[in-house]
Amino acid sequence: MELSEFRASLAQATPPRGVSPALQALWYAAKGDWDRAHEITQPGGPALDWVHAYLHRVEGDLGNAAYWYRRAGKPIATGSFEEEWTALVVAFLKTEGRS
Repeated sequence: MELSEFRASLAQATPPRGVSPALQALWYAAKGDWDRAHEITQPGGPALDWVHAYLHRVEGDLGNAAYWYRRAGKPIATGSFEEEWTALVVAFLKTEGRS
């Protein structure tokens, strides 16, 4: 799957079939369902912690976001939310061999 296809899937009612929980969370975040996205990140792990950090950054809770970036082993993002969302999606699509 390419980034453009993932973006196009946002017009659907559900995330693309077979994508990772990290991509599901990012899909729901892009649809404006922060609570559902946050719930998906709860099991934790490096990928989900990175998305969790992004979600708290979007929420404006920068202290909490910093904690999750540290857990994910990632630097605190400083670009726009759109830039970070795109970078996350691209990274996870590559990890899954979908791009």
